[in-house]
Amino acid sequence: MPRVLISDKLSPAAIAIFKARGIETDFRPGLKPAELREIIGQYDGLAVRSATKVTRELLDAAPRLKVVGRAGIGVDNVDVSSATARGVVVMNTPFGNAITTAEHAIAMMFALARQIPEASASTKAGKWEKNRFMGVEMTGKTLGLIGAGNIGGIVADRANGLRMKVIAYDPFLSEKRALEIGAEKVELDALVARADIISIHAPFTEQTRNIMNRERIFAMKRGARLVNCARGGLVDEAALAEALAAGHLAGAALDVFETEPATASPLFALENVVCTPHLGAATAEAQENVALQVAEQMSDFLLTGAVSNAINMPSVSAEEAPRLKPYMELARLLGALAGQLTASQGDAVKAIRVEYEGAAAELNRRPLTAAALAGVLAPMMGAVNMVNAPSLAKERGIEVAETVLERSGDYATLLRVTIVTEAWTRSVAGTLVGTGKPRLVEIKGIAVEAEFAPHMLYVTNQDRPGFIGRFGTTLAEAGANIATFHLGRDAPGGDAICLVGLDGPLPDGVLAQVRALPLVVRAIPLAF
Repeated sequence: MPRVLISDKLSPAAIAIFKARGIETDFRPGLKPAELREIIGQYDGLAVRSATKVTRELLDAAPRLKVVGRAGIGVDNVDVSSATARGVVVMNTPFGNAITTAEHAIAMMFALARQIPEASASTKAGKWEKNRFMGVEMTGKTLGLIGAGNIGGIVADRANGLRMKVIAYDPFLSEKRALEIGAEKVELDALVARADIISIHAPFTEQTRNIMNRERIFAMKRGARLVNCARGGLVDEAALAEALAAGHLAGAALDVFETEPATASPLFALENVVCTPHLGAATAEAQENVALQVAEQMSDFLLTGAVSNAINMPSVSAEEAPRLKPYMELARLLGALAGQLTASQGDAVKAIRVEYEGAAAELNRRPLTAAALAGVLAPMMGAVNMVNAPSLAKERGIEVAETVLERSGDYATLLRVTIVTEAWTRSVAGTLVGTGKPRLVEIKGIAVEAEFAPHMLYVTNQDRPGFIGRFGTTLAEAGANIATFHLGRDAPGGDAICLVGLDGPLPDGVLAQVRALPLVVRAIPLAF
């Protein structure tokens, strides 16, 4: 039975979901880092909000951990790189608090436009400074969105309802999507120059760090306003304070800061700045939604292999997971065969190609390719799985390619894994038979119909009379019981392949005897 630890405050309804799905669940918020490290090795899943820091040291102490679920959008508190290297799936919940965060951004815009916080403080102080707080209307103003994903799209929808003109910059924004959300797609510099209000809704990455730097802040229209309810580190806070103090900008509203908790900032002393303590997702509805969502996602993954909203691996829906499962196993086995054959020669891999033919071509192929990569790399690198295989391949400069073949072949569905080194290019292919059982059908272009077995022996030899008898006798005399025996050759008297399934590991010394047989070119023990 899978076991999950919830180390931050989470809704009781989320805990109930885990338990109803048959997952053993421990709710222990407030653990100190050392206490968490002591117990994390007992768990398959870890559910967190923002308080728990999932560090490399914590992951090192969690050999059993398969998934980290973050109830919220940002994963700043999770070392995603270390999790990926260790094969741990990292999930977030990008939709549970989207409306709440978008509404907060709109609220911040109104607070700036009508100087609501300052007016409130003045009135509560017994003043009646009606002439001091002259606001501006939102209607007719140009709103520039930096980031037009889920939250940005909701902000655009609300802004259109306010009769604002919406322009948006997002490197992934298509013209069709821009039309759907009612925005004009523009480049970043054009947005900065045109917008009366800029609202940021981008993730924090090395590419977006200080996306609103000093140059862009001072390139904004004089009297414009800036809102950031996305992530700290997207705005140069010192430059923003300078622009506000100089009167270049009319105001700014920030819900997030480069350092949090933000207890000191040059922005705090400025009257035309509205600050909130990272409240974007702080509504009862959002907190409940993300808690329920992370519980469902983690449960689906641990019980069925379905992957939703993962930061570091392809998504697999709960509906397609059962259909993909046998294909993922086939891809892994083919990759493992190709990887073991390659590892035995010690050649450096330059490229890995995965081909899909027939029914396989119509599937969600990214997880299948990841499974094939894991199979190929594991014999050479050790602890590799679907999560870390793509990044390991990239780190080593291995080119990975997918090919879809629409032609009709001998099989209704076919996967082929090809390995390319400096010296050679070789492939293995397989299909599914019966109720989805993986079957090998080709090695190096030679037809070989074979089942996969936990222990196998792969032999290439010259096709001459008498070889099979001598080979079988050698195994029999060593006490190696043959479970299956499969043969293939490229032509009579040419190169031949013999693939033998064994009841157990090859006894000591037998491999050397097989390799010493006349006509044997290579002999490699395989494990699956």
